[in-house]
Amino acid sequence: MTDEQPFELRVFALSSTEYGLELRQRRLNGDQRPGELSVRVVRLWGTPLSAVMDHVLEGIRKNGYRASDLRASRQSPFMLDEEQGVRLGLLFLAVKPLRKLERIEAVSRRVKQMETEEVYYWYSKCRSPNERRRACRAVRILMAEE
Repeated sequence: MTDEQPFELRVFALSSTEYGLELRQRRLNGDQRPGELSVRVVRLWGTPLSAVMDHVLEGIRKNGYRASDLRASRQSPFMLDEEQGVRLGLLFLAVKPLRKLERIEAVSRRVKQMETEEVYYWYSKCRSPNERRRACRAVRILMAEE
């Protein structure tokens, strides 16, 4: 990962035809552990992933990849810039526990409409060890009007 692309999106196989995505973020200078250059942010698969696939494809396109590059057999990660990584991270964290398609779509629409600063704010809250559960729930309530 480079400084300009601190996120990577990895494909992991669920079966021979199904896959999920794992978003990873490069560790900061003060948070280095031997052998660990990045940390998992979130994994997503199934209905939530299918419902937000337009965001995923848009994110990889903005980083120079083709939509056809995303497939179950892909081995190398997609390198993402900070804004796309943060946006996908917030989206994945918000929709992961949801099962109702209409709520997933509502969250998806709202994340797409959010200003960059707002996305960064909520992402940092959702990644905070002390606030993670409450912040992710708050995002879902605000966006999907739970």
